[in-house]
Amino acid sequence: MAAVAIHQFAQCITCHAWSPDQSMVAFCPNNHEVHIYKLFGEKWERVHVLQKHDQIVSGMDWSVSSNKIVTVSHDRNSYVWNQEASEWVPTLVILRLNRAALCVQWSPKENKFAVGSGAKTVCICYYEKENNWWVSKLIRKKHNSSVTSVAWHPNNILLATTSTDGKCRVFSTFIKGVDSRESGASSSSNLKFGEQIAQLDLSFTWAFGVRWSPSGNTLAYAGHNSMIYFIEDVGSSPSAQNVALRDLPLRDILFVSEKLVIGVGFDCNPMVFTADETGLWSFVKFLDEKKIAPSGSKYGSQFSEAFGKLYGQSKPAINSDTVESSRPRGGAHENCISCIVPLRKPGDTIVRRFSTSGLDGKVVIWELDNSI
Repeated sequence: MAAVAIHQFAQCITCHAWSPDQSMVAFCPNNHEVHIYKLFGEKWERVHVLQKHDQIVSGMDWSVSSNKIVTVSHDRNSYVWNQEASEWVPTLVILRLNRAALCVQWSPKENKFAVGSGAKTVCICYYEKENNWWVSKLIRKKHNSSVTSVAWHPNNILLATTSTDGKCRVFSTFIKGVDSRESGASSSSNLKFGEQIAQLDLSFTWAFGVRWSPSGNTLAYAGHNSMIYFIEDVGSSPSAQNVALRDLPLRDILFVSEKLVIGVGFDCNPMVFTADETGLWSFVKFLDEKKIAPSGSKYGSQFSEAFGKLYGQSKPAINSDTVESSRPRGGAHENCISCIVPLRKPGDTIVRRFSTSGLDGKVVIWELDNSI
């Protein structure tokens, strides 16, 4: 299966998000601005430019129900943008950070959002109507390095994070007056704010792209050592699996369903992972059909040539096989994919469409066929 649509919006894209009806896309072209494009017929046209940040916008999320855009930046600030008539109006968010904000995500009920930062803290932000701003409560002294990604559990209380200290953690974010103690949330609503539920020490490298499955029973994240980790029943009795990749590391992942995950990263090509009837996860294939896996002999010759160059040999190592790149370009993406966003329709339980963006400045829309 190939990509459904490929849009070249900029030279480089840091992150992107879609409007609730998917008629507009917002992205950061690797600077301090957020550009919003709208589809008119068969042509995308720029309709808004959000200018409030001073440095690169590192993360954004577009809420489905309330139609609000939240942005975070290396300038340590965050804004919530509301559409009033034909203009987008920013509302200040009090983050209280002394380092860059790196990632952001709305909670399922959209009454909170979480911000990961380079200050080793996570900000849980909620709206104060009296002062017309968003304030934050901080989860401090839990991370040993920058927080690279955040993911909300479907119960709106638990939050998973990954960090460059190599660990994945799960916290309670219950805020009195904002969250209600519902029976559906069970024991999660009885936990104090910032209480650590779990710490997963599965990776010894940077960790990225944490996500929950639709039911919240499975947690997955990627390591910079070309591994992806799957954890079942995080709260009670967790059981972990890992899948080692022979290719480059992942940067972000997406649960399409309970048993199907899409991973994207430095290999410039989405990867498909599935779980069988016994719950064992494995890599299935690359999504872009132009990806060709190399044979073992060619793979070995590549290593020989690489080591020859490393140690200053003037000629490549002698080998009867022709040296070919294991990652042929010319696919949908030509550089690292840094962001993957689901394209859900109301009432959908399984994601069949999603989009990816990367350092090549493209936003690519993919649609899964029934064979996956």
